[in-house]
Amino acid sequence: MDTRTPLTVGVLQTPASDDTPDERFAVLATAFDEAAARQCDLLICPELFLSGYFAGERLAAVAEPQDGPFARRVLALAAHHGCAIVYGYPERAPDGLYNAALCAGPDGRVLANHRKALLPHEYEEQHFRCGTEPTAFSLAGWRIGLVICYELEMPEPARLHARAGCDLIVAPTALTAEWSVVARKVVPARAFENTVFVAYTNHAGHEGGCQYLGESVIVSPYGEDLARAGSNAGLITATLEPDTLIAARSRLHSLRDAGAPPYG
Repeated sequence: MDTRTPLTVGVLQTPASDDTPDERFAVLATAFDEAAARQCDLLICPELFLSGYFAGERLAAVAEPQDGPFARRVLALAAHHGCAIVYGYPERAPDGLYNAALCAGPDGRVLANHRKALLPHEYEEQHFRCGTEPTAFSLAGWRIGLVICYELEMPEPARLHARAGCDLIVAPTALTAEWSVVARKVVPARAFENTVFVAYTNHAGHEGGCQYLGESVIVSPYGEDLARAGSNAGLITATLEPDTLIAARSRLHSLRDAGAPPYG
């Protein structure tokens, strides 16, 4: 029996900044007023939302454990609104720092915590350890894969989640303007080739001498935009329909056919 109900997803494109955790929480709390008005079931914030991506040595100062003070405030906010929240943050663990994303459930409990397993360049390798496990969670009957930025640029993580039964992949990211091909071409391709919805959430503005692209996007299993942001901060939303997923999978057989000889 299909237990999925329509899922309204909000993607929050926030301005890059060196805000304090209190200021970051205020941004999130304010955004929730608009998200609640649009009846969002899931709100997604960018990669390292708590600290900023190019925070450098400040990452260690802002980092907190999975059950840290910022996380507890977000859990309470999610419970108050009855809406799940995914946000990126630097996670402090006994063995070091991780580039992580936590999902607070609508009941105020942690649904998932993902540690980025693919670190793209020396900056991240300098500050973070690699995670080792894929991460998924369930919400309103949907199975949702959680990846961070660069992990969606590789075909394998998305395919792994699709083969494991995920219907939606959410990806907090920190994509700069020079890599516009990712948001405009790669993300829709990941949705199409795996017949899944994808919600991709980026920063806006400047940070650390870099210009973020913006262009956060929610994509259908047909690889088509359901909503796409511009270069400025703001909230985009889309309601994901189970019937769209069913119809797409009845017509697009890439998951089945990719496993057939001579490729399987």
